[in-house]
Amino acid sequence: MAKGSQLSQLKTALSKAGVTGRPEQGKKRKRSGSVDKDKEKRATKLEEIHKRLNPFDTKVTKLKHDVGGRKVKGVSGRPAQSKQAGLEQRKKTLLKEFHEKGRAGGIVDRRFGENDPSMSLEERMLERFTKERQRASKGVAFNLEDEDELTHYGQSLSKLDDFDNVGLGLDDDEEDTGKIDADVVKHTHFGGFDDEDEDDSEEPARKKSKAEVMAEVMAKSKEHKLRRQMEREQEDNVRHELDQDFEALRALIYAPDPSSTGSNSIPLGTTTAASAQPAVLTLPTAPEDYDQHVRELAFEKRAKPKDRTKTEEELAQEEKEALEKAERRRRKRMLGLEESDSEDEGKSRGKRKRGGDDLEDDFVDEDEWDGLGAGLKGAAEIDEEDEGSVSDEEEESGAEEGEEESDDEGEESDDSENEAEEGEHEALISAKKSSTLKSAKGKAKDLPFTFPCPSTHDEFLAIVDNVSDDDVPIVIKRIRALYHTSLGADNKFKLQTLATILIDHVLYITSPPEPRFSLVSSILPHIDALTQAYPVRAAEHFVEKVTLMHKNLKRGLARGALDQEAKTWPGLPELSLLRIIGSTWSTSDLNHAVISPTRVLFGAYLGLGRVRSLSDIASGLFLCTLFLQFEDLSKRLVPEAINFLINTVLHLAPHHYKTVASLPGFFPSPDFRSDLCRPLALNTKVRSKVAPQKPNLAALLQLDEPTEQAKVDMISLALTLHGKYADMYKSLDGFIELYEPILEILKDVDNANLPKALQTQLTGLIDTLGRLLKFSRQARQPLRLQAHKPIPIPTYIPKFETTTSNYLRRQDPDHERNEASKLRNQYKQERKGAIRELRKDAKFLAGVEQEKQKEKDRAYNSSMKRVFGSLEGERAEEKAMEREKSKEKRRAGRK
Repeated sequence: MAKGSQLSQLKTALSKAGVTGRPEQGKKRKRSGSVDKDKEKRATKLEEIHKRLNPFDTKVTKLKHDVGGRKVKGVSGRPAQSKQAGLEQRKKTLLKEFHEKGRAGGIVDRRFGENDPSMSLEERMLERFTKERQRASKGVAFNLEDEDELTHYGQSLSKLDDFDNVGLGLDDDEEDTGKIDADVVKHTHFGGFDDEDEDDSEEPARKKSKAEVMAEVMAKSKEHKLRRQMEREQEDNVRHELDQDFEALRALIYAPDPSSTGSNSIPLGTTTAASAQPAVLTLPTAPEDYDQHVRELAFEKRAKPKDRTKTEEELAQEEKEALEKAERRRRKRMLGLEESDSEDEGKSRGKRKRGGDDLEDDFVDEDEWDGLGAGLKGAAEIDEEDEGSVSDEEEESGAEEGEEESDDEGEESDDSENEAEEGEHEALISAKKSSTLKSAKGKAKDLPFTFPCPSTHDEFLAIVDNVSDDDVPIVIKRIRALYHTSLGADNKFKLQTLATILIDHVLYITSPPEPRFSLVSSILPHIDALTQAYPVRAAEHFVEKVTLMHKNLKRGLARGALDQEAKTWPGLPELSLLRIIGSTWSTSDLNHAVISPTRVLFGAYLGLGRVRSLSDIASGLFLCTLFLQFEDLSKRLVPEAINFLINTVLHLAPHHYKTVASLPGFFPSPDFRSDLCRPLALNTKVRSKVAPQKPNLAALLQLDEPTEQAKVDMISLALTLHGKYADMYKSLDGFIELYEPILEILKDVDNANLPKALQTQLTGLIDTLGRLLKFSRQARQPLRLQAHKPIPIPTYIPKFETTTSNYLRRQDPDHERNEASKLRNQYKQERKGAIRELRKDAKFLAGVEQEKQKEKDRAYNSSMKRVFGSLEGERAEEKAMEREKSKEKRRAGRK
């Protein structure tokens, strides 16, 4: 290649190739080829010159080891050409996809009648064929086929024969009109030349024309119209018959009431004379008009709407007024005065009292009182409706407190004595127990209708002093009605105080020696209602009582856990309060303002209290029952309850254990075989004389000496609670470790010295615990490491390659492993290529977006330039005009 600049090299190459320069003179050119071949040769020469002059158009990869005669792919390449080819390919494919990115396409089924379920398949095909023929013939100016019929004066020419009644005859009366027979036209004209038999037998059915189809549609429409007309006429006939028979129906509809008298006994639409039926000859009257009966029905008295639903405040106000009015009447009756007071007389003067003729569906005599003041019987019925279901449930709970759970201590009767002597134990309620308790057996006195709202428990006791137990809920209900929240600003605080007073009253009436659990069950619905209405104040009062019980427990433990006078176990009032707490508040919460301290108090009683008598065991068993109810939903583990139950079995049931060390498991048993607990063991000599029964709580807490019946009852209750706790804790991980020692102790109980009923119960409990432990062992799996891929141990042994050749790098003796290695390598290369292509596509699309944005900016700038140019031109013209005006003014001033 000649030296010099790029331009000189280009000129030299072009001249040598013969592309430029003049042809030689004097010699004739040989026309050996055509002009196209010359153009191709010229383009080829220019391509070669371009390649020689552009050294950067070819990229060469230097080989490390060049072997002669070997062709290696990818040594030389042309990046510019490949890039341009890629751009062209992307313009053909990717750019089209980019432009059609937001385009939504689809196929819409527009076939005639496809979505019309009322059309049959034949009708659809016929309509489609008609539409197709119409589209085929569209645009044809002279189409004389059947689809576009010719008409004459509204009549189709296809239905008319040639020269038939078209006004072309010489004479209308002439019979022979010169028409040709239809058979001749069919067989001899252009429609003939076929055998008649073949036409009749083998000719397919002719397709209907548009006129025939429209004729069928019109015929069907007329048929439907005629059918609807006939149905309408039939309905009119039926209605006319009903109008004719209305006279007979009217006598039945408007028959008089047998109990009515006077004008009410005459049916509607009849006259008085007609009802009297005089014995004179009357002329036949014209039939009564139907419209007259309709007008009579229009003037008939219509039903009146009922009273609207009243709000809670209005109902409370009415109830309060009714109670006050009933109380005034009661006082007048008590004093022997007339019942009608001046207020009622003043109200009754302006309005006539309704009589018998004014009776309606909602008539109620005002003199009759059927509300809260109807006496003890009526009040009891109303109280039943409000408290029926709850009282039944609470009676059962009271029975549990008084019978089934007979697990409580009877030392609460000495609270007042200890408080007076020592001053250490603080009672839950300061009111003194009256010596004579009122009962419902006596003759009930006239109960007042209004009561003052008490502010202390003593005032409440003064109110219910002469009231029987059955009437106390009525008194509470009337107090709540008289002091409803909506009736006064201070009633809210009064009802909050009433809630605390009722809690104190429950403690009062459950104190020995005569606890009244039935009254507790009837008061409990009111406590629940007031607690839901005012939860904060009620919770504070409950927490105060629980805190006082905890302090009393600490004082008793400080005095001595084994001291008979120490109050280390809850009495009957305390147990009743704890039972009410469990039924009033939610016991499944993790943290609760009332339940959490109560649960802690339960654990303190069961874990710190020492067994000294049967009353202590009864109280502890009742606490275990309450714990079971508390943890029924949450199923939290209570080790104090499990420990107390197994110790109860060891204290009461006969067994062969002599010392604490011989006991299986790790249960603490501080009172095992102690001096106070030895007399509590069951006497095996009287086992045939006793049978387990439902324990009586009040009786057990007041026992002076332990009885065999009480021991048997408590053993039965302890075994029952063991089964319930085992069923609740069977899903725990530590169930096996918890109940294996319990099962061993139960198996070591001397079953032969127990009553038969207890023997059966103990055997069933042992079988149940055995099955539960078996299932727990089967479900338990040992701890294992986390399931994951094993981590290989690192090795430092060097890896030796048998071959050092580079091209034998992936040659593995194992064929499958070699193929897998090749596949992985191929996947790796393809993945790299795909990533590279995706990047190029993204770059291309970014360039397209940039060009689009540039075009928008260019158009915007050009438009803005035009706008600014026009504005500048206008401004220049405006300034020129201003200059001209100023010049004119100056000229005028000079003149």
